Order: sequence, then C-alpha cells, then structure tokens
Amino acid sequence: MKILLSIMMLIATLSASFSWPSDYEAALSEAKAEKKDVYLFIGSEYCKYCDKFEKEVLSRADVLNKLKKKYVLIYLSREIDDIPAHLETKPVPRHYFLNYKGEVIYTTIGYRSFEGFNELLDEVDEAKKD
Repeated sequence: MKILLSIMMLIATLSASFSWPSDYEAALSEAKAEKKDVYLFIGSEYCKYCDKFEKEVLSRADVLNKLKKKYVLIYLSREIDDIPAHLETKPVPRHYFLNYKGEVIYTTIGYRSFEGFNELLDEVDEAKKD
C-alpha cells in the first residue's frame, strides 16, 4: 500500500511540473496576444522560502491550472536574470502581477501556503476590479 501511495504521489508531482520561462519581454508579448496578465515570481538561488514555495505551492497541478487560466507565468532569479529596473528584487520571494505592458497591478512578498496563495489570488482579482 505504501508503495502504491508513493507511486501516486510521484505521478502527481510529475504531472504538475512546469518549466517556468524567464524571458520577460516574451512573457509580455504572450500576455498581450492571449489577453492575459502576467504572474512574475522573483526568487533567489539561495532562498529557502522560495524553494519551499515552489515545491509546496507552485508544483501543484491545481495551482498551475488556476494560474495558467488568467496569467502568463514567468520566473526570474535575482542572481541570474535581468530584471527590469522598475521591479524590486529584495526581499524574496516576491510576487508581481503585471498587465501586458509590464505595469504592476499588484505586488507582495513572502512565502505563502497553498491556502494563503489562493487568498492572494482572490486579493489580486479584487484589486483588478478597482
């Protein structure tokens, strides 16, 4: 039984995998073409809370599916990627919700649990209505 459960968890993890692009300009172009906004996650190669958020929240198929319906997804590492000057990179994890022009709709920082991230997405929806 334990083996079956382990196999099911592995399959669920693999099916939820998503290769996060890191081309900011391409993400904006895609968002414009698809009439979506952009969810930009800024992290660090040395941030344990970034890793925890990626593993516990962003690797979930239900979270990815919810995000992909409304947003073009992008990940930028503050050590590796060129991050536009109008976006802050400290502290991380940092969450930006942008329109296709790169204008900030909503931003926040910090690790979020699954429940907390869903609440955040609801807050962003409310902010977009204003």
